[in-house]
Amino acid sequence: MKDSNGSLLELTVKSVVLGVLLAVVLAGANAYLGLFAGMTVSASIPAAVVSMGVLRLFRRSSILENNLVQTAASAGESLAAGVIFTLPALVIMDYWSNFNFWWVTIIAAFGGILGVLFTIPLRRALIVEGNLQFPEGIATAEVLKTGARGGAGLRTIAQAAAAAALFKFGEAGLKIWNGVFETARQVRGSVAYFGSNLSPALLSVGYIVGLNISMLIFLGGLANWLVAIPLFAAGHDWGVYPAGHESAGQAMSALDWANAIWLNQTRYIGVGGMVVGGLWTILRLRKSLGRGIRSGLEAYRRLEGDVQPVAIDRTEKDIPMKWVLILIVASVAPLFILYQVFVQQVSVSLPMAVTMLAAGFVFSAVAGYMAGLVGSSNNPISGVTIATVLVASLLLLGLMGRQAANGPAAAIIIGAVVCCAAAIAGDNMQDLKAGYLVGATPWKQQVMQMVGTASSAFVMAPILMLLFKAYGFEGHASGAGSENALAAVQANLMASVSQGVFRGGLPWDFMAIGAVVSAGIILLDTCLERRGSGFRTPVLAVAIGFYLPLELSVPIFAGGVIHFLLDRRYDRRGLGDRDREEFGRRGLLFASGLITGEALVGILMAIPIVITGNKKVLAVIEEPLGAWPGIVLLVGVAVWLYWVAAGRSKPKAGMD
Repeated sequence: MKDSNGSLLELTVKSVVLGVLLAVVLAGANAYLGLFAGMTVSASIPAAVVSMGVLRLFRRSSILENNLVQTAASAGESLAAGVIFTLPALVIMDYWSNFNFWWVTIIAAFGGILGVLFTIPLRRALIVEGNLQFPEGIATAEVLKTGARGGAGLRTIAQAAAAAALFKFGEAGLKIWNGVFETARQVRGSVAYFGSNLSPALLSVGYIVGLNISMLIFLGGLANWLVAIPLFAAGHDWGVYPAGHESAGQAMSALDWANAIWLNQTRYIGVGGMVVGGLWTILRLRKSLGRGIRSGLEAYRRLEGDVQPVAIDRTEKDIPMKWVLILIVASVAPLFILYQVFVQQVSVSLPMAVTMLAAGFVFSAVAGYMAGLVGSSNNPISGVTIATVLVASLLLLGLMGRQAANGPAAAIIIGAVVCCAAAIAGDNMQDLKAGYLVGATPWKQQVMQMVGTASSAFVMAPILMLLFKAYGFEGHASGAGSENALAAVQANLMASVSQGVFRGGLPWDFMAIGAVVSAGIILLDTCLERRGSGFRTPVLAVAIGFYLPLELSVPIFAGGVIHFLLDRRYDRRGLGDRDREEFGRRGLLFASGLITGEALVGILMAIPIVITGNKKVLAVIEEPLGAWPGIVLLVGVAVWLYWVAAGRSKPKAGMD
C-alpha cells in the first residue's frame, strides 16, 4: 500500500510512535522476566500481532509498517536482556548503590547501537546468501503475511495476559498462596531436595523452547540438585547459620543447607560449562563467520566500486557501508572514555577499548549466526557474556594487578557493552530475515532498530531501580531472606566470576568439573549431529540447568512436555505442515501472552511496594494458604495452553 504521494507506507509517524511504545513496554516485561527466571524470549511475534491489531484502527496501513513496529519492539526486549544480565552485578557487588540513569542509558544505548552496526555487513552473507533458517524470523514473516487475522490473535494474547496477571497478583500481590513449592530432608548426613516454581511465565518459556532444550535444562538441574549437592553434603560437616542470621551458630535447615551448597559451590559447574560452551561456539563458527564477513564486504565493494552507478533495488539498500565503518571506528573514542571513568588508567583503557570493540564484533557475529540456527530465544548470549567477562577480568588482572579496586567493576562494564551488542545483533538478524521475506527496506529496518534500542535504553534505569527497591536481588543484602527477591541469575554469575578472578575464592574445582562435563556433552552432541539425530545436546542448555535453581527448571520442563504432547497429537490427527504451523502459532501467541501478563504485573506491583516500603502492602490474609492453590491453578493454565494450541478442528481459511 502506498501513501498519497505514491510512496510505500513503511517508515511512517505511526509506525515509529507505536514501535517506541512497544519497545519500552516489552523492555520492561523482559527485564522482569530475565531477573526473575534467568531466561528471556523473543518478542517479535507478539509485537507483530499487537501492531496489526492497533494499525487496523487506521484507515491506511501496510505489512511493511507492521514489520517496522515489531523491529523496534523486539530491539527493546533484546536490549533488556543485555542490560539485566550484566549491570545488576554492579549493585550486587556494592560498586553501585543504585542504578544511575545516565550511566545505564549510555552503556545500554552505546552497546545496543554497536550491535546494530555490526549486523549491517553480515546481513547479505547470513540472510541473502546463507542457508540459515532464522526460525523466529520466518515465523514472524508468516504472522505478518496473515495480517487479516491480527484481531483474533490479539484477543488470544489479551486473554492469556489477563489470566497470568491475575495469577501473579493473587500470589505475589494478595499473598493468597506461595509462589514456590519446595521441600528438603536430611538423609544420612546428606540432603535431598525438590522444588518447583509456580509460574505461568516459566511454563510458557518451556513451551516456546520445546522439549529438547527444556529437557536438557531440567536434566542439568537434576544432576546438580540430586547428585552434586547430596555428594558435597555427604562429604562435609552440616552447615550452620552465619553471623547476622537470627539463628546464628545453629545447624541450618535442610532447605537452607541445600541452597547454600548450590549458591557457593555447585552452581559453578554451570559456570565452567558456560565458559567452555561459549568458547566452543566461537571456535566452531570461526570459518563460517570469516567467509560470511568477507563475502558481505566484497558484495558492498562491488556495488560501490563500479565506474557506472549501479541501480540497487529498494530491498537491497542498507545504511551506506562507509558510514557504518566510520561509526564503528569512531566508537573507539567513547569506549576509551567509558573505560577510563571506571579503570582510571590510560594505559589500560585504550588497549581494552580496542580489544573489546573487536571482541564485540566477533561475539555479535556469533550471536547473529546462532540466531540463524536456533532462534533468538535459545541464543546463548549469557554464555558469550560469561566468556567475555572472564577474559576481560584476566586481561585486566594482567594489566592492573590483583589489588586494583575497580578491576571487577571494569570487567562488568566491558561485558555489559559486549552483551548489549550481541543481544541486539542476534535479535536484529531475525528481524532482517523477516523483513527480507516480506519485502522490507533494510536501511529503514536498521534505523528502526536504532530507534527501538535508544528509546528502550532511556527506561532501563528506572525499571531496574523500581524492581531493585521493590523486590531486591539475590546475592545482595536487599534480597536477603526475601521470598520475592529476584534471582538475577546471570548478574550474580558475572559478579562472582569478575570478583573471583581478582580476589580469589572461586571454586575452580567445580568450574573444572563443569568444563570436563561440557567437553563430554560437546562430544555427544557432535556424534548426534553426524548421525543426523533430531535430538541434540547443546552444551549451554545443560550448563544453564546446572546454574539455575531446580525450582525454575521444573516448570520450564513441564512446558516442554506440553509442546511434545501437542506434537504427538498433531501426528495422530495427520495434520500437514500448514495446519501444524497454524495451531503452533495459536499456542505461541497464548504463551507469549502469559509471559507478558505476569511480567507487567510484576512491574506494576513494584510501584505500591516502593511507595509504602511494605512488601505485603496488598496482602489480604496474614499468612499464605501454602502452595496448593497455585499448583491447582497452574495445572489449569497448562490445560488451557494445551487446549488452545491443540484446537478442536483443523483450521480453516481466515481462522485464528
